[in-house]
Amino acid sequence: MTPPVRRIGLLLEPGFPLLALAAVVDSLEAANELQDEARYRSEALSMNGGMVNAQGGVSVQTLGATPPTDWHAVFVIAAEPSTADAATVALLKRWATDGVVLAGLAAGAASLAAAGLLDGQRACADWLLLDGLADAHAGVAWTQGLWDINAAGDRLSAAGTAATDLCCAWLTSQHGERLGQELQQAMGLAGLRPRDERQRGGYSEQRGAGSPKLAEALALMEANLGEPLPTEEVATLVGVSRRQLERLFKQHLDTLPSRHYLELRLARARRLLQQSSQSILQIGLSCGFSSGPHFSNAYRAHFGRTPRDERSQRAQAWRAEPSSGDRP
Repeated sequence: MTPPVRRIGLLLEPGFPLLALAAVVDSLEAANELQDEARYRSEALSMNGGMVNAQGGVSVQTLGATPPTDWHAVFVIAAEPSTADAATVALLKRWATDGVVLAGLAAGAASLAAAGLLDGQRACADWLLLDGLADAHAGVAWTQGLWDINAAGDRLSAAGTAATDLCCAWLTSQHGERLGQELQQAMGLAGLRPRDERQRGGYSEQRGAGSPKLAEALALMEANLGEPLPTEEVATLVGVSRRQLERLFKQHLDTLPSRHYLELRLARARRLLQQSSQSILQIGLSCGFSSGPHFSNAYRAHFGRTPRDERSQRAQAWRAEPSSGDRP
């Protein structure tokens, strides 16, 4: 029996974050490969159709947004809060009336809020936008968390860098925990980040203080440790040139983006070596290294010992600890 097709609309607003779009598309494609209950088909939309520019100037061809009754879900993807016009508000309300699941990514929840579809509910957006959104849409409980799904499961929202977490959580709710675990593995996630994990006060904000573009670049790196983004792509996604990005890293962190990215991946690998039971090769691959020797050489160059030495040292320390029966 052929599984039903669930149409997913991706409503793109000018200047949308390309990474958030890719997260949705990749998650849906992975879900198609891992289960046979439904086939997800994503379609890029805009209010007027045609080409829509993403951050950094990359263009995506879109269809004109229409209100068919067979949309399963529509993701609104935007980088900046926009004052939704009457046509957009009417379309979002029509979709809501038709029972379509509506999601907002990065600043996309602002459009849902403008249509009155988030009143009395929690919603997430990129943390730099939260103060302005709270003023513009006081009826929404804006949270500094990474992502959120309401109790009914029909309103979703997330910061741009948490789009993959949100998609995995939503698809898990559709198909069960087994699919969720397989999906996380397929997407290179060690686990879903908790929905209430704060965006502000975290590593990327502290290190990127005083430079929103630097903070955004750091957040992108943190969200993509398993499949590292080229420096050029990070620069494009945050809307600066490669040279500008390198200047920001040199000015604030006294290093190059590529070097800092490597250090983030190695730090995560070290935590996994010390705290998880994954094999050394699994850890290396999950942190973006192409092979065991590549991982081992990079690790030794940075920490002065190999991953195997790290794990051996941790095992010796564990064996030296008194057992629970020996502790007073």
